[in-house]
Amino acid sequence: MRTREAARRARGIRLLILDVDGVLSDGRLVYGPAGEETKVFYVRDGHAIVAARAAGLDVAVVSGRSSTAVSRRLEDLGVREVHQGVRDKVALLPDLCNRRGIVPGDVAFMGDDLQDLALLTRVGLALAPADAVREVRRVAHWISRLPGGSGAVREAIEWLLKARGAWPPPGV
Repeated sequence: MRTREAARRARGIRLLILDVDGVLSDGRLVYGPAGEETKVFYVRDGHAIVAARAAGLDVAVVSGRSSTAVSRRLEDLGVREVHQGVRDKVALLPDLCNRRGIVPGDVAFMGDDLQDLALLTRVGLALAPADAVREVRRVAHWISRLPGGSGAVREAIEWLLKARGAWPPPGV
């Protein structure tokens, strides 16, 4: 059921929302000598985000934490819809959908931890990296073979775009 139903849902996705810590990064927090936070991002995840946008799949990011590194990385990738320091991720969903003229069933979300459960259960397609907590993996329609920060986003985007017949996107 999971594979067939997930592939059907993937074809209708118009917006992909990504969590940051544990999805776009490996979830570790590293502080420099001046107390600045640094993060490591996987370059192929970034390439896949650019490819998704080129293929017409809108991408947004929502994170419970705020980080200058996240702002910089997503600016480099051309992602304009970046929401950081968000305590209630579900509260963003109606606005994101209304501005695009879509419904929650047109949205995929990739999350990895307990604070992502509420949003994962309200979107059309719930995605998770391989190292997501058990509770998230239980509600996910699709689970990457790779951990967060190490290609899970790339694998998810390739899978989504292949389901739409749009991989690889032209010109990327």
